[in-house]
Amino acid sequence: MSSAQDGPLPEATPQQAGKPDQAQAPPTSDKATKTDATETPRPTKLSGAELKAKAKAEKAARRAQAKASKEVAKGEAAVSSAPGQLGPSAGEVKGSKAKGKQDGGASTTSGAAGRPVVSKGPVSVAPSEPKLTIPDCFSHLSMAKRIPITQADKDVHPTVLALGQQMATFTIDESITRLKATLLAFKKVIDSYTTPPGNTLARHLTPHVLNPQIDYLTACRPMCFSMGNAIRWLKLQVSKIDPDIPESDAKKQLCNGIDTFIQERISMADLVITEKAAEKIQDGDVILTFGRSSIVERALIHARLINDKKFSVFVLDDPYERKGQTLAKNLTAEGIRVSYCGDLGGLECNLQGVTNILVSAESMFNNGSMYAPSGTCDIAIAAKQLGISVIVLCETINITERVATDSLTYNEIDPERSSGESFRLLYDTTPDKYLSLVISELGSVQPTSVPDLLRKLEESN
Repeated sequence: MSSAQDGPLPEATPQQAGKPDQAQAPPTSDKATKTDATETPRPTKLSGAELKAKAKAEKAARRAQAKASKEVAKGEAAVSSAPGQLGPSAGEVKGSKAKGKQDGGASTTSGAAGRPVVSKGPVSVAPSEPKLTIPDCFSHLSMAKRIPITQADKDVHPTVLALGQQMATFTIDESITRLKATLLAFKKVIDSYTTPPGNTLARHLTPHVLNPQIDYLTACRPMCFSMGNAIRWLKLQVSKIDPDIPESDAKKQLCNGIDTFIQERISMADLVITEKAAEKIQDGDVILTFGRSSIVERALIHARLINDKKFSVFVLDDPYERKGQTLAKNLTAEGIRVSYCGDLGGLECNLQGVTNILVSAESMFNNGSMYAPSGTCDIAIAAKQLGISVIVLCETINITERVATDSLTYNEIDPERSSGESFRLLYDTTPDKYLSLVISELGSVQPTSVPDLLRKLEESN
């Protein structure tokens, strides 16, 4: 038996690759041949060398992407004033993800620090969530943020795109400056506008053109009260446009209205307030001011150069912004004697000998409270205890019908100094009892009489 089984083996050897298949399923040998024929072109598309070159190129691209992400993360860390508090940036998170994909389970060139790449990704991302989260009780407060231009709506005008970036970085900060820049930007938007066929300017301009600009600016930084008042006015003017007049005349009418608004409500208002505030300064006075306000600066220079008053100024500065340094330099250049303090430490001692306090308001609420840069309320309270007058300079465009009794109803969070553990508010609210006088272009009134200024505005309109 053994010799009979061993005999055929030499003859079967040349066909042993194909015989088992034929013995098990002889009818399917042709199908197997067809399957092999269909599968053989796949590897022939790319040879082994080509596949290797392709994999090498993909790996190099992932490395370049990871390197670029790291460089972006370093740039963001250099710009941030407190990078350790704000957690990892988007570039760092993106870089760690790219590195994890690139290396997989293999060892890396970064040695012990780079070995646990896959486990390192979630470790670096997890701590960022609590640090960047504002507590729920303050979730209603807004914060300025830089929005990439590529993420903006396609209908946003280039001028508005640039303005939004300036607002987000606080290059344009004061409310009246932001208002003027916004109106001038909207004027360019109206100039470049063309009414689509089948529409009217009065019905199409606001929802399809102005609203995207407003939404973008609001996303970059919350609107100040003066911007809200001016935008409501502009929308009202658009709604009043006669549908039957030519488009060119309608656009000209709107642009002329914006120019008139800027001239009357901003330029002339600042001039009148400057003159009235300068009249409050007498020879020998010691005027204290907080931070830097353009209208306060003009009033002090006007009193010195135009009214020829001899007085001195004490500048208390915000320890975070340090804008008072610029004010002190400008006043000194005009021949005014200036004393400077970089923070609110020793406030009562610094108020000794002060005659009047001159500050400007970001806004005045309908109940007489003042909305101003953070720290103004502390100065007003200390001045009230010492019997020092606090004079507020405010254009009527900055007066709002809203009411506030604390600093948490309306406010902004400082984007440079905020985390889940602590954050800084940009403004505070000063109750009317700590204020002595409010000077506007319509007259000087007590803080409790601010609603009278609103009534005068309604009557004049």
